[in-house]
Amino acid sequence: MTAVKAAKPSRRPLASLAGAVALTGASIGLWAATGTTAQAAALPTPDHVVVVVMENHAYSQVIGSSSAPYLNNTLKAGGADLTQSYGLTHPSEPNYYMLFSGSNQGRTDDSCVSVGSLSAPNLASELIAAGKTWASYNESLPSQGSTTCSSGNYAQKHNPWFGFSNVPTSTAKTFAQFPTDYTTLPKVSFVVPNLCSDMHDCSVSAGDTWIKNNLGAYATWAKTHNSVLAVTFDEDNKLSGNRIPTVFYGEHVTPGSSTATTYNHYNVLRTVEDLAGLTTHAGNASSASDITGIWN
Repeated sequence: MTAVKAAKPSRRPLASLAGAVALTGASIGLWAATGTTAQAAALPTPDHVVVVVMENHAYSQVIGSSSAPYLNNTLKAGGADLTQSYGLTHPSEPNYYMLFSGSNQGRTDDSCVSVGSLSAPNLASELIAAGKTWASYNESLPSQGSTTCSSGNYAQKHNPWFGFSNVPTSTAKTFAQFPTDYTTLPKVSFVVPNLCSDMHDCSVSAGDTWIKNNLGAYATWAKTHNSVLAVTFDEDNKLSGNRIPTVFYGEHVTPGSSTATTYNHYNVLRTVEDLAGLTTHAGNASSASDITGIWN
């Protein structure tokens, strides 16, 4: 929030009120992202950013849990823990749209979206407009660019890119297409595990093992190749004020660091945009602050 000058005492009560509102449990998740104009922080310029979105678990169900040894003992211990990270709403689908485009785009449930029905700016459209590369890697997607609503453990509700006419469906790839030569990864990519691997239908342990087995090698590589891995969740279990786990890991992330600053999906989106060197910001990311205090 912009500092209030001493010469304008009439505005002091508003500043005090805002501070009080920021501390309320219901408002705290939004406050970090919906202030006035945000300024870009001093961030690294990684070659690759991979964002992984998991499902429906509160911070305390994962962080510190013996069921998530890889997330805790490798990614958290060797990276950064956002201890006050929040989802923005319930159920799942609008959170994905908020994380990807800075708005729920009118989505309030988990229904299958009409493909290409939206044209608002989003992370992918911004990257493409800037001449940068983008892809999503979607486990159990039947084939590259498939717009099916569901198939086995695949659910389109976790794939907001299909809702936008300015994101080519061909950029939605199967997880089998995630490269083993990580230098060929896009500038920014999202990884969406299926309904079991993301902890939605299966255990915390199953999801933790999936991340280790499928992205552990990338995480190790990122540590020495100017790249970043971010793991976050769409929402909590509806019992913890929507406080969720969010962990950053990579070469420029201070090992063992943490921040108690309140952040949410808009802050993560803004940070990914700025890590990618974008000068535009989608929706509420335009007024969100970058995630700071974790970069070396």
